[in-house]
Amino acid sequence: MKTFPMFLTMTGRRVVIVGGGEQAAQKCRLMLKTEAQIDVLADALDVELQSIAQAGRINWQRGAIAPDAFAGAALVFVATGCPGQDVCLHMLAKAAGAVVNVVDQPALCDAITPSIIDRDPVVVAIGTEGTAPVLARQIKSRLEEMLEPRLGDLAALAGRLRGFAARRLGPRQRRDLWAWVFDGPLRAQHGQEGDAAVARAIKAVIASGRVPETGPAPVALVGAGPGSSDLITLRGVQRLQEADVIFYDRLVDPGVLELARRDAERVYVGKAPGCHAWPQDRINSLIVSAALRGQRVVRLKCGDPGVFARGAEEAEALVAAGLPYEIVPGVTAASGAAAAVGGFLTERGKTDTLVLTTGRKAHAVERPDWVQHLSARCNVAVYMGVQTAPQIVEALREAGLLGSVQVTAVSNAQRLDQKVLECAAADLVGQIAAQGLVSPAILFLRRTDLAEVVVPRDMPALRAV
Repeated sequence: MKTFPMFLTMTGRRVVIVGGGEQAAQKCRLMLKTEAQIDVLADALDVELQSIAQAGRINWQRGAIAPDAFAGAALVFVATGCPGQDVCLHMLAKAAGAVVNVVDQPALCDAITPSIIDRDPVVVAIGTEGTAPVLARQIKSRLEEMLEPRLGDLAALAGRLRGFAARRLGPRQRRDLWAWVFDGPLRAQHGQEGDAAVARAIKAVIASGRVPETGPAPVALVGAGPGSSDLITLRGVQRLQEADVIFYDRLVDPGVLELARRDAERVYVGKAPGCHAWPQDRINSLIVSAALRGQRVVRLKCGDPGVFARGAEEAEALVAAGLPYEIVPGVTAASGAAAAVGGFLTERGKTDTLVLTTGRKAHAVERPDWVQHLSARCNVAVYMGVQTAPQIVEALREAGLLGSVQVTAVSNAQRLDQKVLECAAADLVGQIAAQGLVSPAILFLRRTDLAEVVVPRDMPALRAV
């Protein structure tokens, strides 16, 4: 970001607007929404600004402008409509140490005026760093439709009741209370009926000390998707924003963690291949302990928590402790890898069976059982297959299929450092080393010695993975 978004406290502070025409009037309209003291410096005012001055809502100052005219100002808008004059006034304001916005001259702006959605005290600001004001207005229009007109009144009501809630409820209960207010039927009721009935309902819940159980389970096993942070689901984002503590894996994109509450505790419990610094039992114990302390917990896993992510073991530990949990599915690595190479996991008339398997068994002596599924109509996706590539090759050799299988390997799918390798199975180990392919990776195995199924003429040909 070239600019940092921040809300400034304006009550009782001085704002200077230089100019008396339409540009100055636009900035004046904006500042009149605040509780700032507004000084307008101009020799003449247009009709609108004259009316505002006569009503006593702005201070009109005429005459020569010197640097001390800007002394102590929280913000200065330069809006004379004359580019040359604006540059000179900018220099005077900067000499006084002011923060300056020069209309239509981004290079001279210390602060840029955003597009604003006003549901006071709820305010949404949208900025494009001066590059695309039309886009900012489009975004504003969409958000205006999303935020009901009375939302600010509901937020103000919540603000008036925060002290009462703080005296009667603990931190976790307070978060659950406001989630109940803003996510549940009370919000719709307020939009129709206003403050009175909703205020009574909120006060009754606070007084009782028992918040309705409408929120999520205390523990959420959340899938972060296979790579890029924009592949997490909306529900996953919501759970991150509700979490008190997040236990996350080595492969989780740092951008996903940026979606969480800033004050949420983040605990790294990642495991590197061959170096399990965090045994699963210890992770289970941490999750259970945090939930029993009353914290809202997210266990964040790369991909999907139900696909080779040991989510079932964590769920069993929670059940044993009497704790409910929620599974928030994610885009699994096979889906992400297939999409990354423009392929499909199944295709009507060509691939009607999908096998998700792992190259790493719980017990090293176990024999792989995926070989039996290799056929013309089956797509076999092997998770954690890079380290076990020699065993995969050996299993194919023993089954007499080594010369009949083609491999597509996708490493770091959906990330900037994604790599794709296509080779015969017999060359897999050497090609992995030569291409520098690393985990995480998905290996797609397919038979090449069997006749392909004929696709009917009325069915479009689809590309296989």
